[in-house]
Amino acid sequence: MATPEFILSLREKIGTAPLPLVGVTAIVFKDEKVLLGKRADNGAWQSVSGIVDPGEEPADAAVRECLEEAGVVVKATRLALVQQIPRITYANGDQADYLDLVFRCEWVSGDPHPADGELTEVGWYGLGELVEVDQFHVRKIALALAEDDPAVFQGGR
Repeated sequence: MATPEFILSLREKIGTAPLPLVGVTAIVFKDEKVLLGKRADNGAWQSVSGIVDPGEEPADAAVRECLEEAGVVVKATRLALVQQIPRITYANGDQADYLDLVFRCEWVSGDPHPADGELTEVGWYGLGELVEVDQFHVRKIALALAEDDPAVFQGGR
């Protein structure tokens, strides 16, 4: 999916200045496997992620992103991690500061496939098959793995 309309509208007003956004990452489990996709923009393997729309509940955004990007229906079951991602500067100069809310999700239905063009490949992978996933995303998966652990709050000074 392209850049959300509300962001394009804000960019018309603020240009490339840093924009604080809330993002979600959905760590989806089915049996002993995790859902991973290969991003179309940079080729990185990671869990489904996206931006929370204005007025949208973050857990609902995680569920929506899974359906939009990977064609699977999921249920968000637990907040696993809250963290501020270091500022990102995109190729066009736009800057964004993402507060990332990582949710553990359980698969409900659907066969994963690249549904909207953001992912070129998507599927279920065993926890021992994460060799192409960077450590930043492996940590998210590890924190979501435990079903009943409390959320981790990055920083906490």
